[in-house]
Order: sequence, then structure tokens, then C-alpha cells
Amino acid sequence: MPSPARWTMPAEWAPREATWLAWPHNKADWPGKFATIPWVYAEIVRHLHPGERVNILVQDALSENRISNILAKSAIDLNQVSFFRVPTDRVWTRDFGPIFVVSSDGDVGYTHWRFTAWAKYQDSKYDAAVPAKLARRLHMKSWQPQQNGRRVVLEGGSIDVNGSGLLLTTEECLLSPIQERNPGFQRDDYEAVFRDNLGIDKVLWLGNGIAGDDTHGHVDDLARFVSPQTIVLALEDNPADANYRPTQDNHERLRGMTDQHGRKLDIVTLPMPEPLVFRGQRLPASYANFYIAAQKVLVPTFNDPADRIALGILSELFPEREVVGIHAVDLVWGLGTLHCMTQQQPQRLR
Repeated sequence: MPSPARWTMPAEWAPREATWLAWPHNKADWPGKFATIPWVYAEIVRHLHPGERVNILVQDALSENRISNILAKSAIDLNQVSFFRVPTDRVWTRDFGPIFVVSSDGDVGYTHWRFTAWAKYQDSKYDAAVPAKLARRLHMKSWQPQQNGRRVVLEGGSIDVNGSGLLLTTEECLLSPIQERNPGFQRDDYEAVFRDNLGIDKVLWLGNGIAGDDTHGHVDDLARFVSPQTIVLALEDNPADANYRPTQDNHERLRGMTDQHGRKLDIVTLPMPEPLVFRGQRLPASYANFYIAAQKVLVPTFNDPADRIALGILSELFPEREVVGIHAVDLVWGLGTLHCMTQQQPQRLR
């Protein structure tokens, strides 16, 4: 186990080595809409690859050849893409993949948390094995965080960090008595494991996540750091909508929170799109599920009048990056969008 003071999870905007993706293959995750999904992924890779390497998990050699053809048709430079033949069950790399950390002397390693498919699905053995299988290829220091004598369950989408010692999460996800990730864990247990493995000084606890989120309250659909002192929050202003009370409650919480030095945080609100429903199911459509890439910020859009408002707000917050909307009406039918499917690998500094 590394020294608590040695390793820190960088902010998403920190210097970047690569973005990790898992190529879509499970048609059951997008019933009736799967045909469009590989092309959505190709569009995402097209925006990522000029500024950073894109590492893609694929099922096998046949899949790799098929994906290469799709990317080539999308005018993507395959020299900027690396394929890893590591099978997955689903594509939500944020949740089951390595969570990378940087040491005080500039080395890069990663934490391998236990993955139990959001305490919901049974078919997750391939996803759960991804970090261990990548260890043979990445040749990085890695470890499995433990607390109270057992491995800790954690999905990457349940946390967000500012790279300077603050972490955002939700009570609904980590402290839920219904979908319990770590039975018996209290706030202190999580705060200790975050301190020891991610370099966190203070945890900011929000309440519930958004409607339609089958992860039970992942924070990356709700609130995100965009600078060390600034958080964007998805805020619903329609009292009749299911997201009104939880997002308003979280707004009040954030307004009363401070950083580890007692300084007030800057809170910027993002609109929510109109409810997106398909086959009678409310989907977790949220602009907060954006991804901060090396040169761009990719933002899910939903054919909604609020799209341009959200893009405008994020453009002001990221003046050094191009903010790009990615059509996500089909993608979100899989119950996740851009942040859920990506994982950043920071740059080695030595």
C-alpha cells in the first residue's frame, strides 16, 4: 500500500496521456438503437484523437479489424489509436476501469477498485477483471484499495475531484441502504479510503442524484468540478419535474460548503433538458455528463432548446478548450453518456 501522502488523483483537466474507451458490442444495452452507437463512438474518437492517444478495449482480433474499418471511414488517424484485446461486458469504462493517480515525484499508477456492476447486474465478470488484465500491458504500479480488512467497491462515476484535495460524491450512491456497495461503511470509512488512495483532504457529500440514473446517484450526472474552486451543478427549475427537489436540495448544500481551507466554492448552474423518455423509461439525460479532453470539452446534447445554453455556459468556463456538442439521444438509451464511457490517463511527469 502506498504512502497516503504520495499518490493523488488529478483533476480531469490535468495534462493527459490518453483517454480510455471500451467499444460497444452488447446490443441488449441499446435495444432497438444499437446500429447507431458505433458511429457515435467513432465521432467521439474523431474529436479526441488529435490532442491525445485513444486507448480502446475490444473483444478480440475480429472486433479490432471491424472497429479499425469504422474509424478509418470516419477519417481518424489510426496511429493515434491503440487497441487492447480485453473483453468487457459493457462499455462504461469510467466505472470499472483503472482510476489513475499521480505520485509526488511525477509517476503514474492506478487504483483497482472492486466492481459489482452498480450492485444491480449479474453479468460483470469481464468488466471487473479489466484493471488486472491491463496490468500486464501498462507496467504501472497498481493496487486494490482496502478498508476494514476488505476490498472496497467503487465506481469512477460516483466521484469527481478537483486535483487539489476535494472530492464530490452523493449519499444516495455510497450510503444507500438499498443498493449497498460496502455493507457497514459510514462516511468516515469512505473518507479514510479516499484520503489513503486518492490523496483527498475533504469530501463534499451531496444528496440524491438525478431521475433515470440506474447507478443510484452517480455524481457525474449531477455536479462536476471545472476548476479547483468551481463546481457546475445540473439544476431543474420546474417544480413538477422529478429532478426539482433533489437538484434544488443539492444547490442549497453546495452553497453552504467550503473547501478544505474554509473558502467558499463558486457554484455555476447548468440547465436540465426536458425529460427524455423512451419506451416508457425516463433516461438520465444531463449536460453534467460532459468529458474534459486534452483539447476539447465534449458535451452530450439532446435535441433540446437548453442544449445551446449548456454549451454556452461550459464555453465560458473552459475558454482554453473547444466545447463540442455530441448528439446523445441514442447514446443515453444505454443509461449513460460521455463521462460514463471515458476514463482519463494522466501524463507521466518524470
